[in-house]
Amino acid sequence: MRRRVIAAACALGLALAAAAPAQAVETLPASGTFSFSTANGILPTWSAEDIVLIGVSPGSVVTTSTGTTARVSLPIVAKTGTANAAAGGFRLSNTVTGESVRCSNPTIDTRARLVDCVLADGTNATVFTITSISSRSRVAGSSTITTIFRGVRLRINGQEMADMLNEALDTYSFSPSVTVGTGDLIVTRDR
Repeated sequence: MRRRVIAAACALGLALAAAAPAQAVETLPASGTFSFSTANGILPTWSAEDIVLIGVSPGSVVTTSTGTTARVSLPIVAKTGTANAAAGGFRLSNTVTGESVRCSNPTIDTRARLVDCVLADGTNATVFTITSISSRSRVAGSSTITTIFRGVRLRINGQEMADMLNEALDTYSFSPSVTVGTGDLIVTRDR
């Protein structure tokens, strides 16, 4: 039987959400990066609806000079089972209305296949579903273990989340049937 576990991560006090066995799972300091690039057509569609993607420090968003794609990069700070906690986050904002949805301290869980965020009101929400992972590898060093997930494909987590984003941002741009982006997760922890 599996249950949802919320654990404090490192001294930063980040909230982690992970599917885990009934026994307690230890939270470990980790390093690395979760990054993804928006899929073809996503950024132009959002731009047409006055939606912009903004990085929340220490996370970052870099948009290409053509404005057709953006790359979100978030540092990994902790690991609990298959859940990897990132610092910072990103914000989707409507430049006309000023409305925004902030995804803070995302947790990327490769087993549960989700990206969970802390919203502005302090609640957790699964914003993205991981629909596929192209490859996984593991590199064992003398004192560390690095796990690499390539081709992590993201979609909005169901119609309810798409509706919430559309309503909050006064748009019709979000759909659970469209790939939002594809990226990589690289996590290093001590042995």
